[in-house]
Amino acid sequence: MERLWVGFGAIAGASTVAMAAYAAHGLGGTAPAVIANVGSAIQMQGLHALALVATGLWARRGGVLAHLAGAAFVLGLVLFCGTLYQPIAPGWARTIHVGFLAPAGGMLLIGGWVLLGLSALRR
Repeated sequence: MERLWVGFGAIAGASTVAMAAYAAHGLGGTAPAVIANVGSAIQMQGLHALALVATGLWARRGGVLAHLAGAAFVLGLVLFCGTLYQPIAPGWARTIHVGFLAPAGGMLLIGGWVLLGLSALRR
């Protein structure tokens, strides 16, 4: 199971670099507010990619709380970053209104940090 979190972290890290490159070179003519949101998503995704790798390295000692943290990080990334990336998605995906999911994703990311911290304190 530990390898799963490291794998998700690696995927999140690689896609962070890809999204940063796309944002730097492919968003010409995009509204400044959308570009700012994409920048926030890239920053959060990169940070939590590292958190997932750390969770995978810690999970054996951190137990179930560390695994719950990993799950919260993955789901939080999908909901939070996915919502912020949605306005630059292909045409049909832009018509789906998912903005209400960003706060839930943010709360999952916060919860992941709390769970990871608790996993360290419980031993």
